Amino acid sequence: MPVLPAQPAQLPELMPAPGAPFGLYIHVPFCATRCGYCDFNTYTPAELGGASSGATPAGWLAGLRTELALAAARLGTAPPVSTIFVGGGTPSLLGAAGLAEVLDAIREHFALSSDAEVTTEANPESTSPAFFDGLRSAGYTRVSLGMQSTAPHVLATLDRVHSPGRPLEAAREASRAGFEHVNIDLIYGTPGESDDDLLRSVDAAIEAGVDHVSAYALIVEDGTALARKVRRHELPAPDDDVLARRYELLDQRLDAAGLRWYEVSNWSRPGGECRHNLGYWAGGQWWGAGPGAHGYVGGTRWWNVKHPSAYAAVLSDRRLPVADFETLDRATSHVEDVMLRVRLRAGLPTALLGDDERARAARIVDDGLLRADGDLLVLTDRGRLLADAVVRDLLV
Repeated sequence: MPVLPAQPAQLPELMPAPGAPFGLYIHVPFCATRCGYCDFNTYTPAELGGASSGATPAGWLAGLRTELALAAARLGTAPPVSTIFVGGGTPSLLGAAGLAEVLDAIREHFALSSDAEVTTEANPESTSPAFFDGLRSAGYTRVSLGMQSTAPHVLATLDRVHSPGRPLEAAREASRAGFEHVNIDLIYGTPGESDDDLLRSVDAAIEAGVDHVSAYALIVEDGTALARKVRRHELPAPDDDVLARRYELLDQRLDAAGLRWYEVSNWSRPGGECRHNLGYWAGGQWWGAGPGAHGYVGGTRWWNVKHPSAYAAVLSDRRLPVADFETLDRATSHVEDVMLRVRLRAGLPTALLGDDERARAARIVDDGLLRADGDLLVLTDRGRLLADAVVRDLLV
C-alpha cells in the first residue's frame, strides 16, 4: 500500500485567464502490460492491490467523479470546456461504456463548448468496431491509436503486444464508425529498426487514411526495462545521427502525402490538428484529473498524488488529491512560452522576446535554424532537428 500524504497540498485561489482556451485532461492509470520503454504513471494488475485498495477502474471512476465535482466548485464559473483528452495508461481498457461514463461525469459538472474536441487514447488490441461505435455515440470526436511500428522485431524490442496489422485495422474501424479525426503514434530509432522499417510504418499509417500522425524519437528513460537492457549492453542506445535521418525520412514521406508538420513531433492534414495539445503549446489552461495528472490555471501549476490507492483515499475525504503546486513567476512563464511556441509551425511571435533575445534570434536566423516570417520566427527544416538547442540559444 503506498504511503498517503499526511495532508494534501492546498491550492491557492485559481483565476482562469479570460479568453484562454480551457481543457480537461483525464488520466487513466491502468495498463494490461508494461512496455519496456514506458515511464508513465501507469500500473498493471500485478502492480496493484485488490479491490479494497481502491486501485480498480470502478474505484478510479468514483474518485474521478468526486475530483471533477471538487474542481468545478473550486473554479467557480469555469470557461466552457473546449477540449477533453483522456490519456494514460490505456483508456480503452475501460471499454466504450466506461469511457462514456467518464464523459457523463464531465458533463455533470462542466459545460462543454458546442464544438468541443473530445479525444481518447486507445491501444489497438483493446478496441473493436463495437468499441468505436460506442465512443461515437457517447460523444467522442477523436481517437489516438498507439501503433509505434509495423515491424514485428521492433514491436518485440518495445514490448508491444499488438500484432503489426491491428492498429491499421483499428484506424479503419474508427473511420467507419464516423471518426473524422484519427491519430496514429509512431516511435522511431528503436534498436534494430532500419530506415525501411520506419518507412513501411509511415506508409501503412498513410494508407490507413488517418489525418494525424505523431512520431517520437525513442528516449531511454531511467528506471525502465529498456534502460536496464541498454545499461547491460543487451541493446545499443539510440544514435543521434540515426534519429535525425529517420526524422527527415518520415517528414518527407508524410509531407508528400499531405500531412504537414504543425509541431515538431506532429503532422496533420488541414483541420486535423489536435486542438487539446495546441492548448498546451500555445498558453492554454486545463484541469488535470486522475492519479498523477498535472493542471495549469491562472499561473498555477499542480500535480496530483500518483498512486491510484492514494488518489482514492484522499478523495474519499472529499479533498482535492493535490501532491504539490507551484505559482509561475513572469520569468519562468516566459521561458516556457518561448520553449513551447518555438516548436510550432505557427511560429514564435517576436513581440514575446526581449531586446537581447531578438538579437540572439537574428543570429540564429543567420545560422539557418530559424526563418523570419513577418513578425514570427519559424523553425527551418534543420532547425527542427535542433529545436532544443535553438531554445537554449534564444534564452541564454
